[in-house]
Amino acid sequence: MTEATDSRPFRLTYVPGVTPAKWVRIWGERVTDTPLELLAGNAADATAALRQDRADAALLRLPVDRDGLSVIPLYAEVPVVVVPSDHVFTAAEGIALADLADELVLDPVDTPLVWDHLPGRRTLDRPASTSDAIELVAAGVGVVVVPMSLARLNHRKDLTYRPVDGAPESRIALAWVEDRTTDLIDEFIGIVRGRTANSSRGRSPHETPKTKTPKPRKQTEARSAPRKQDPRRSGGRSGSGSGSKPGRRKRR
Repeated sequence: MTEATDSRPFRLTYVPGVTPAKWVRIWGERVTDTPLELLAGNAADATAALRQDRADAALLRLPVDRDGLSVIPLYAEVPVVVVPSDHVFTAAEGIALADLADELVLDPVDTPLVWDHLPGRRTLDRPASTSDAIELVAAGVGVVVVPMSLARLNHRKDLTYRPVDGAPESRIALAWVEDRTTDLIDEFIGIVRGRTANSSRGRSPHETPKTKTPKPRKQTEARSAPRKQDPRRSGGRSGSGSGSKPGRRKRR
C-alpha cells in the first residue's frame, strides 16, 4: 500500500445511472483535507480512465476487463422493459421474460446486460446506445430492456417501464488499478461498504482515533480483603488460654 504524495483531489469516475451522491457526502465529512472530484464518464471509457491515470477509482458496470484492476462488486440493478405509456404491459406491475416473445426487442451496442438468448424479435440494426434505443421506443419502434437506473436516467413522459422477471441483472462495482492502491482508496472502500468512521479500515489516515478509557479490573473479594475471623469460632477468648468452655462453679 502506498501513501498519497500530493494534494490533488481524489478523482472518481462513474458511469451513467450510478448515483454516488451519498458516498461523496460521507467523504466530505470524513476526509477534510482531500476533496473528491466527480468525473462523469461512459461505460466504454471507465477502465481506460483508470489505466491512463485520469481517475483514481471508478464506479462501473460489470463485466469489464479486470487485467491489472482490483474490483469489488457492490450491488445488482433491477432489469426493466421500457415501453410506451399506453402499452399493454402497463396493466401489470411486472412481466415475465416469456411475455417479450412477440415484441420487437432492441439490443443497443452499449447494453450492460449479458443475454444467453435475447428474447423477442430482433431488429436488423442495433442502436448505437441505450439512449438511442429509448428514442426508438418513444417513436413506436419496439421495446428495450435496461437496468432500472438507466430507465430513470432517460425518463420521458410518454414512456414507462416494468420489471422483467428472468432478465439478466447488471452489477455495479468499484474498481481501481491494483498497483495504485492508496490509503484514500481504502478510505473510499470503507465508505461504500458502510464502515463507520471509527472502524480500523474505514478511518481517515488524518483522523485522530478515539481512545477508550480502560475499565478497572474486578478483584475477587476473597483475594483482595483479609478474611474476618468469627469470634464465636475462635479459641482465644479473654481470660482463657484454650478453646474449651469454662466449667460451672460447684455449690457447696
